[in-house]
Amino acid sequence: MTSTKLLAASLFFVVALHTLPAQAAPPVTIRVGWVVPITDWAPLILEKRELARHFGQSYVMEPVHFASSPTVITALANNELEIGNLAFSTLALAIENAGLRDLRIISDLFQDGRDSHFTNEFFVHRDGAVANVEDLKGKVIASPGIGGAIDIAMRAMLRKHGLEDKRDYSVIEAPMPAMKAVLTERKAELVPGVPPFAFDPELRSVGRVLFTQRQALGVTQMIVLTARQAFLEQNRPGMVDFMEDNLRIARWYLDPANHDEAVKIAAKLMKQPPERFASWLFANGD
Repeated sequence: MTSTKLLAASLFFVVALHTLPAQAAPPVTIRVGWVVPITDWAPLILEKRELARHFGQSYVMEPVHFASSPTVITALANNELEIGNLAFSTLALAIENAGLRDLRIISDLFQDGRDSHFTNEFFVHRDGAVANVEDLKGKVIASPGIGGAIDIAMRAMLRKHGLEDKRDYSVIEAPMPAMKAVLTERKAELVPGVPPFAFDPELRSVGRVLFTQRQALGVTQMIVLTARQAFLEQNRPGMVDFMEDNLRIARWYLDPANHDEAVKIAAKLMKQPPERFASWLFANGD
């Protein structure tokens, strides 16, 4: 009798285990690189988290800040980042130099110089002696990161005019938010300007545009989002959900009906007045 009861209890326990609801897999952590708050999507996504239907369920996104795209390569190589924002130049470096042969492009981010849209600008001091590119011989230029897209555009333009690094000019590195001070304090004769920093009225009063990225390189596929093949294969459901949420949020920001709120978000992220963004954000000037 005791054996029969024990067998019945065991059978009941086994059946109960099989009828319990399956435990959901924990959400995959997706660390996403970004450099400029409103140029890269990661900070913008968090500001509209209510539109990210799958956030916290199948994935959790963590933005990771970098000074420039070349530093993203190291993070991808060391598995410290799941999605890397790479420029056309650093994508090639990641594959050829860092050996990331399994790197895959998963999304466009933005292009430079298309139609009437903005193209990155390169400033010299308004009261300086540099009137043309050839005048940069013997001067110092500022780059946000050696090997990055901005850096390559500057070098390409200078090479077109017969100037080569080290032989004809020297390069210092500085983060994009510091470029206005670098030019104002004359630490460099040439500095880049990208949105939103290029629209700073103080920068435009101190400096003038010597050339643009479109003049140096033409239209460029500026930034792409990348991920490694193994991560994509192991976490496909979470990545599909992340991309779905990303697309939904992108459409919200690009909808003219949401322009005023998008401007407020940009002003909050950049800690600048909203009027600094109203005329160009997600429009032709962007």
